[in-house]
Amino acid sequence: MEDIKRRERAVAAIVGSAVGDALGAPFEFGPPGAFSARFPAAGCGGEMCGGGGWEPGEATDDTQMAVLVAESLLQRGGLDPADIFARFQRWAGADPKDIGLQTEDVLTNGMPWDQAAAVHFRVNQRAAGNGSLMRASTSAVHFARAGRSVTTDAARRIAALTHGDRAAWEGTAVFHELVRLCLAGADPLAAVPDVLELVHPDHRRRYATVLAPDWHPGRATEFNGAVWPCLGSAVWALRSTTSFEDALRAAIDVGGDTDTVAAVTGGLAGAYYGLDAIPSRWTEPLHVPLPGFGGRVLRLAELTDLAHRLDAGPG
Repeated sequence: MEDIKRRERAVAAIVGSAVGDALGAPFEFGPPGAFSARFPAAGCGGEMCGGGGWEPGEATDDTQMAVLVAESLLQRGGLDPADIFARFQRWAGADPKDIGLQTEDVLTNGMPWDQAAAVHFRVNQRAAGNGSLMRASTSAVHFARAGRSVTTDAARRIAALTHGDRAAWEGTAVFHELVRLCLAGADPLAAVPDVLELVHPDHRRRYATVLAPDWHPGRATEFNGAVWPCLGSAVWALRSTTSFEDALRAAIDVGGDTDTVAAVTGGLAGAYYGLDAIPSRWTEPLHVPLPGFGGRVLRLAELTDLAHRLDAGPG
């Protein structure tokens, strides 16, 4: 029975992240409160509204890249950074509807997979966007059974493919560990002080600030397109609500980079609450196109199957 519950949480982490991505996409860069202004009553339906170039239920680059990571892990039998990078490049070359500026530059600057992000960081001195965090639900599920050290190491290595700033690595590692704790049936919020001890000392204070119990998005000093306020907003949404649905509403109502904040929130809240907590009216229209990969589109059944295989852990 416990293993069944874990499997459902694993599915919910991946599906929940995709749901948050698709829900938040039409509100990206909009003002705070826009979601609740349009859908004032929880459960009223129609929230998978589409807009801003997105079809109702269509997931963005956040989930598309998460699927590419997942399929590499499964097809290569483990973490093959060069293969993940090559899949990212193939996807980026197929003109996806959305791709982060930093990620696009790294994938197209002509440098080898193990140098491209570092070169970008040396030139720009800014690479702490949330682009590695947004795609982390699948890798978090896959490495969770291997334990704390393995999952945080994998998070940093995958993040480093596109983000040369260690701040992005650390935020992704924290997310991996919080998901691992949820899948194990632990309380991730109670574990935050211990999780912060895993963060590199150069970045620990920054993460301690945004993960503190009294922090809220109104106290953010940077736009939530940066990795630490994005993660902080997701943890705040989980902490300040009592259901998957309310956590997603709170995340999107923060405004700004709504698809990614909601994707990260959905991954955490899914792992925390389980699959039954995700409304079917949100999962039914959900679909994930994969530009560059033969016109494939993943829906709930495919995402569920992917999660089941990822949950088996590293080969």
